Parts: sequence; structure tokens; C-alpha cells
Amino acid sequence: MDCEDINKIIRSGYGDRTEYQELSIEAIREWDSWNAELRRGGAAVPPGMTLQDAVWVNNGQLSCTDAEVLPDFEKATFDNMEASGHHGTQLINNDPDHLRIAAAKGMGEAMNPFSKKALGVLDTTGGIAVADKACRFALHKAKSLGVKLVLDDKAGDMKSTATDNSGKVTGIKTADGRTHAAAMTIVACGGWTPALVPLLDNLAETTAGSVVILKIPEGSPLRQRFDPSRFPSWAFKIRDGAEGGLYGFPVDEMGHLKIGYRGTKYTNPRLQADGRERSVPVTRWSKGESLDEIPEQALTVIRKFLDEYLPEIGVAGIGIYRTRLCWYTDSFDNHFVVDKVPGREGLMVATAGSGHAFKYLPNVGKWVVDIMEGVGLDRPLVKAWRWRSLGEAEPPVNRLMEGNKSRRALHNIKLVKSDAPMIL
Repeated sequence: MDCEDINKIIRSGYGDRTEYQELSIEAIREWDSWNAELRRGGAAVPPGMTLQDAVWVNNGQLSCTDAEVLPDFEKATFDNMEASGHHGTQLINNDPDHLRIAAAKGMGEAMNPFSKKALGVLDTTGGIAVADKACRFALHKAKSLGVKLVLDDKAGDMKSTATDNSGKVTGIKTADGRTHAAAMTIVACGGWTPALVPLLDNLAETTAGSVVILKIPEGSPLRQRFDPSRFPSWAFKIRDGAEGGLYGFPVDEMGHLKIGYRGTKYTNPRLQADGRERSVPVTRWSKGESLDEIPEQALTVIRKFLDEYLPEIGVAGIGIYRTRLCWYTDSFDNHFVVDKVPGREGLMVATAGSGHAFKYLPNVGKWVVDIMEGVGLDRPLVKAWRWRSLGEAEPPVNRLMEGNKSRRALHNIKLVKSDAPMIL
């Protein structure tokens, strides 16, 4: 994992989608138990971690806007959390009573963390996952339970599924030329999944968000200003299209301040072996190519936000330290896809996190196992995650498979190099 990109948002606010709200509450209980395991020490502490480490921080998540009234999503979040018994967890930042509650919870500064007022709701159940430590902890737990991990560049590099003469999937083929047999193959390869399972066409597609990292110098008062103890994770106009879609984090222990943009979800269409184009990730670690640039549009929106809401960064002369793309797999409706693949016996996928899945790292696995074993298939979330086609339910949230002529395709837009002058 990129050492300057270690934070992921944890939130329970989901508007009307209360099934994810409750899944998040379940996940947060597990995050708490992981922190408790670390504090107990002993064999639970992975190599390279200490009893003082935490895999998540409950410093709140503020969803806000520059509008004069709360968006419908935030209103629905507030109402549904109250109705489901999670009283006092969602605090509106212009309500005097809620400001007092936030102060009593030690989250007073998180209610209005910017230099300019932004109307929003602070989800006091939320905060940040420290993703590198969380992944290390999860891998350590897996090893402790006897899971075999193959992390070699070639031996652990899946190239395709393996099939028998009937078309049944019998395992996977890896870059070292070996075939690994399995009774059930579950492809959960993030942004690489749609290329590995072409049947996902028009159901899920790999897209890129844009990330900038600002590095706050050691000794700067801004380290304290943006410390997790007083600065929350946040989202700004997250559902407002190309001119919004921003999110961010407090400073990490190395001084990195991360801001992301998902107002436009970019694609990287590439011709595949079957003659079809599919969007595939390209990162600075991709073999034979690298990309540490971001779209100019993303940088423009981020700069505008920084100028208006965090001007102290520019005043301090702090520029953008690094840029990168952050790859997701989106479904057309933002629901996950966790199901056996129709017409492909022996194959299952767990994909389409759609930008909101990392928070479920501690608990989603048991749901995947239930689906694999056919347990609890009538639950609303399990139904939402089934294999499906466009037009069966709601209008699409995301437009998929627009190909190389799309205005969102990276080769059709202006990109900004990370080493270009970008002082704010």
C-alpha cells in the first residue's frame, strides 16, 4: 500500500440505504474489537506493529455542502439513524444543541473544521481506517488461522481462471505457469476483477478517482490543526457531480494530508484478448508503464476547495507533494457484486466495492462465506449483491462501458504530472 495513502473513510451514514447503515454499525463493532486485540498484545500483534497502534480512529465523519439547506441524503441519514435507535450519533453542525453534544463527545472542533462554514452532518460513529495497519493486521489474523498466502510477484500473480472441457472453472493460472486447483474460485481482485471475469461487462467497471497528498512539515502548527483528535474525515458535495465529489482526512503520523476527488470517475479502456475494451488500472507499479498524473479537472476542483476552505495551507506555502489515481470497481447501481457467476460453475466474484467497501474489511468475509454456502440468501443486502442486469431495478447511478471515445477516458483528457509546479 502507498505509504502516503493510508487512510480510508469509515461512516454509518447511508441515507435511505439502511441495510448498509446496519452493516457499517456491525463493522465498527469489529473494528473496535480489532483495536482491543492489539491493545491486549501477545500473539495478536503482527510483526512491525505495537500495542500503541490502532487500525481505526473514531474521530467522526463530516458530510457537508456549500448549500443553505441539507441535501436529501443527509436528511435521510439523520432520520433513519434516529429511527433505528442510533440516537444522537448524527449531529447537524448549525444546531446549538448538537454543537453542545459534539463538545461533550470531544468532537466539538470536528463540527466546523474548515476556515469557511460548510453546512453538514457529523457522523460521530465514523472516522478513519488506518488502511496499511488494518491490512497488516488482517493478513496476520489470516495466517494465524492457517490461510495460505502467496505474495510472490509471479507465483501470486493471477493471469486467468482455469477450466475443464465442460467449461467448469477448476482453479486459477498464475504468472509462473502453474495451475492451482480449487473446488470454488472466488475472484476478489479489486480493479482487475472485470478484466479477469469478462461476464461482468455492463455490470461492473474499473474507474479511477484522483488523489493529492499535501505534506505538512514537522513542527508546523498545521500538524496540530489537522490532527485526528480535532479534525475529522470529511466529504464535500460528494454527490454533486463534476464540481463536487471531494473527500479528505486528517493528517497522518508522517504529516501527509490526503484529499480525493470522485466528482468524475475516469476510465482506462484497453483492448482485451477477446477483442472487447475494458477499463484496467494503471499505477506507478504497473508492469511496463506507470501513471502518477491526475486529470486537470480534478486538480482544479481540489485547488478551489483548498483556496476557499483551507486557505491556511496556501498561506503556509505548502504545495502538493504527490498525485495519484485511486482505482475502484463500480457497479451501475453502487451495490456490491457478491455472487456465483451464472453459467460458470465453480466461479464466484466478490467485487464492485464502488468506493465504499473498505470499511467492511472486518465483517464482509462472513457474508461472502454465507453466500458461497447458500446461507441467508433472503437478506436484503445479499439480494442487492446478486448478479443482475441493467434495467432490472433503479436507474443507473454509474454509466459503464463507454469505451475509448468517452469523455472520461484518461487518454481523452488533459493530465497533470505530479512533478509539475503545483504550489497553491
